[in-house]
Amino acid sequence: MEKLDVKKEPHYKGREGVFQLLEVPDQSFLMIDGSGDPNTSKDYELSLEALYLLAYALKFMSKNELERDYVVPPLEGLW
Repeated sequence: MEKLDVKKEPHYKGREGVFQLLEVPDQSFLMIDGSGDPNTSKDYELSLEALYLLAYALKFMSKNELERDYVVPPLEGLW
């Protein structure tokens, strides 16, 4: 079984100094909304724990039940 790693897809990260026009496929994401300082917010910490628990539960369900494995991508955030 080959493992999908979205970080290796051409649309994930552009190359410096290279302009490319890409067709980016539809994608689904797990996300949380919040406010405040992520370095001190207890809500942020608890939300990340829940997000990763869900992400890894889905990953192993996909691997075991659908025989489709993938790498859980790194956390990305905007604040």
